[in-house]
Amino acid sequence: MPDKRSILHFVTPLKNVSPFDVNMAVDAGFDMVVPYAHVEVKELTGLVQDAIFSRAPEDGRHTAILIGGRDPLVALDMLEAAGKAMMPPHFEISVMADPSGAFTTAAGMIAVTEKHLRRLGKELAGTKVAVFGATGPVGGAAGLIAARAGAQVVLVGHDGLERVADRCTTFENRFGVAMRPADGSDEPKKEQVLDQVEVVLAAGRAGLQILSREQLTRAGGLLVALDVNAVPPAGLEGVDAFDDGKPVEGGKVLGVGALAVGNVKFKTEHELLAGMTDASPRRHVGLEEAFEAARRHAAG
Repeated sequence: MPDKRSILHFVTPLKNVSPFDVNMAVDAGFDMVVPYAHVEVKELTGLVQDAIFSRAPEDGRHTAILIGGRDPLVALDMLEAAGKAMMPPHFEISVMADPSGAFTTAAGMIAVTEKHLRRLGKELAGTKVAVFGATGPVGGAAGLIAARAGAQVVLVGHDGLERVADRCTTFENRFGVAMRPADGSDEPKKEQVLDQVEVVLAAGRAGLQILSREQLTRAGGLLVALDVNAVPPAGLEGVDAFDDGKPVEGGKVLGVGALAVGNVKFKTEHELLAGMTDASPRRHVGLEEAFEAARRHAAG
C-alpha cells in the first residue's frame, strides 16, 4: 500500500493564515495544507489529538502542524501546548512555530550577523547588539535569539522606554535572558545607543528610515549593520537590499540587506517544512531549531 499523503494543519490566532507560508509548505512537498483561523491556545490539544488519532501511528510521520500568527510568545505557548498533547512514542506528529515567518527571519538575521562577525575575528557571544523595531515579531525574536546565544542585547524603543522595558522583563522572566531597554525616540538618543554597540539590527516597519548613513558611519565601534526592510526607503540608509557584508559608503561598518537575510530565511524555512513531510523521528521546531538550521545555510 502506498504511503499516505503528507498533510500540514496550519493554525493561526488571526483571521487568515499567511499565503507566503502556504506557498512555502506546498513547495516544500506537502500534499495538502489545511488552514484553521482564530485558534486559541486552549484549542491546540483537541486539534493535535484529532490529527494524531485519525491516522495509524506509523503515518504520523506524514502529519504536521504549523503555528502562525504574529505574536512570538503566543506561538511559543501554542508550540508548548501541541507538544504536551502528544503521546510518545506511538502517537506523535511534527509541529513547527513560525509566526509571520518571524522565527525563520530572525534566525536568518542572527546567523548572517554571526557570519560577518566571524569574518572580523569576533564571536556573537559577548557582542553588543542593538535591535530597532524590537516590539515587532521579527525584532523581538531576533533579540531573543541573539541573547540566548550570549550577545549583550539592547532593545530600542522608537516611542520611548515603556514598551521595550516591558518586553525585556517578559523575556527575562520567561527565558532567563538579560536584555537592556533603550530610548530611541529621537536622533540624539539613537546616536547614544549606536556609540555603545557593535551590531545594529533594523526590524522596523517597511518603508521607514530608522538610521541615516551619517549615523552609521559616525559610530566608531559599529561593525555590522543589518536591515530587513526591502521596501524603499531603506531602514538603514546606505545599506542596499542585496548587500551581504559590503562596507557602507563613507565608513567601515559592514552592511547586510534584506535579500541577503531573505536568502537564508527562505532556505531555512524550506528545510524545516520539508523535514516534516516525512519525519522520523518527529520534529519539534521552535526558535532554537530555526537558528540551528539558519546557521548551516549562512555558513554554506
